[in-house]
Amino acid sequence: MSSVAQKKGFGATLWDWLTTVDHKKIGILYLLGGGFFFVLGGIEALMIRWQLHKPNSDFVSAGLFNDLITMHGTTMIFLAAMPILFGFMNAIVPLQIGARDVAFPFINSLGFWMFFFGGLFLNISWLYGQVPDAGWTSYASLSLASPGHGVDFYAIGLQIAGGGTLMAGINFLVTIINMRAPGMTYMRMPLFTWTTFVASAMILFAFPPLTVGLFFLTFDRMFGGNFFDHTMGGNTIIWEHIFWIFGHPEVYILILPAFGIFSEIFSIFSRKRLFGYPSMVFATVLIGFLGFMVWAHHMFTVGLGPTANAIFAVATMAIAVPTGVKIFNWLLTMWGGSIKVTTPMLYALGFIPSFVMGGVTGVMQGAAPLDYQLHDSYFIVAHFHYVIVGGVVLAILAATHLWWPKMFGTMLNETLGKVTFLFFFVGFHMTFLIQHWLGFWGMPRRVWTYMDGQGWNVANFISTIGALLMGVGVIVLVINIIITSVKNVKVANDPWGDGRTLEWAIGSPPVFYNFAATPLVRGLDTVWIEKTEGNESGLTPAEPIKDIHMPNGSIIPLLMSFGLFIAGFGAMFRTETDWGLPVLIFGLLWTFVAMAARSLQDDLGYYVKKDEILRDLKNKGGQN
Repeated sequence: MSSVAQKKGFGATLWDWLTTVDHKKIGILYLLGGGFFFVLGGIEALMIRWQLHKPNSDFVSAGLFNDLITMHGTTMIFLAAMPILFGFMNAIVPLQIGARDVAFPFINSLGFWMFFFGGLFLNISWLYGQVPDAGWTSYASLSLASPGHGVDFYAIGLQIAGGGTLMAGINFLVTIINMRAPGMTYMRMPLFTWTTFVASAMILFAFPPLTVGLFFLTFDRMFGGNFFDHTMGGNTIIWEHIFWIFGHPEVYILILPAFGIFSEIFSIFSRKRLFGYPSMVFATVLIGFLGFMVWAHHMFTVGLGPTANAIFAVATMAIAVPTGVKIFNWLLTMWGGSIKVTTPMLYALGFIPSFVMGGVTGVMQGAAPLDYQLHDSYFIVAHFHYVIVGGVVLAILAATHLWWPKMFGTMLNETLGKVTFLFFFVGFHMTFLIQHWLGFWGMPRRVWTYMDGQGWNVANFISTIGALLMGVGVIVLVINIIITSVKNVKVANDPWGDGRTLEWAIGSPPVFYNFAATPLVRGLDTVWIEKTEGNESGLTPAEPIKDIHMPNGSIIPLLMSFGLFIAGFGAMFRTETDWGLPVLIFGLLWTFVAMAARSLQDDLGYYVKKDEILRDLKNKGGQN
């Protein structure tokens, strides 16, 4: 298999992408899938805001509004933010640690296809006309009472997608532990790799409770399980515990990679080593640890009692400390640095005040007596979006601009990038800042309309205009991507000029085997060290160039995921149709046959010959 670009027909190209196990291509697939769901979730958000832009609006019905708020939250958290971050993790982390690929390329592909088919399953509910309507948290009292198959789409779709997420987390853990280049000690790993590592460890412990909860919910709705039905000896509140034992760590699973992205950006564009690197690492680990000790602050109003409330209030406030350490380290990284205000740096600069505001309102809600007043008001909506949009989404947009040249070999237009930032950032604050006051003024969340004369009209109108501006920002980004792709102007290994980590020392985009020879890591910011010592390539090989073993592509991950997708429909309709049970059995058999084919297949991969690697190096002018 030659790494030299060859013209392939549409069918061959499509087959290549459907069967790929290359971490870089899977990263792009995650970005495409997550980007699609991000746009879908954004459209749902705009419909919510348009419904609320004036009192007594009848743009959507009360039932459709419940569908929209449920699907917006579920889509953005499970199908947009997390998969897009997985896209960047896939594309960048193996490069940053000097690896050829992730530890389990086949499982990496399986994880993507399970996410994709799980997301597809969930959103087919729109076409079927029975949409999840119990909120993105799907509290058991609401989800058990929900008629039709809406919540079934939610439970089964998220079980399929969540299985893929768990696989991805395990894969990154094993990759980072086992596949670092010689000299890449833990305390030399880039911050993005560290945050991926801790977030993956959190996935390992946070997703099984969600899987169990969804399993119980499925059994309650489909088989009369009564886990959550209090009239039959179950416990409704147990769902809240199960969900938030997953749900609060999930917030940190999302925000930690965002912290890693911004750490890379501050260091690159301040042209300085990250200030307080060891304390940043320990703060990351501490956030991961404390993230599992705060879940019941979502439940201050359910009557756990003053002792439980006090314990979780203290833990909630404690988690602000390592986050504060990070904020000060980022500020001190910029202090005295030679700052270059690029599009990624603009997002990083905008992130600090935005996220601090979200953090401060989080500490406010950590005080149980105040939370009693703010609970289920628009203040909660504002806080949550300041953390997720002001942290995670700004990081996703920053990473798109930062790593686009590395992933695709072309540079997004900086002027259009700054226009995107302006529209999105201003729109974000317009949308959500005013919602804090709406909460103080008594507007409850999840209401589909409100009466005139309550003092909420102007604030809701401002919020809706802000949401439209955010939409304009995303449209400008899409235009930027299209223009860049059409022009297709190729860039160098390190187009920003100040790259510090290993991904900036190899081609843009990298060859499929990443490194001609495994690199030797001589310290933190190893490429920067090499350049300052006169090695323009940024790399010192740890071994001579030799044959490289690579895995073969496989269609089996797609087939396995498709089997689960089919089985999901069979499970939903097994009692009310003649075809439900046969489809369930067929789907599970399909998956098991695909698994058996994988087990029985003697796939030993293939070797990239030394001569081909040397030819690639020669064609690229000696660059990796």
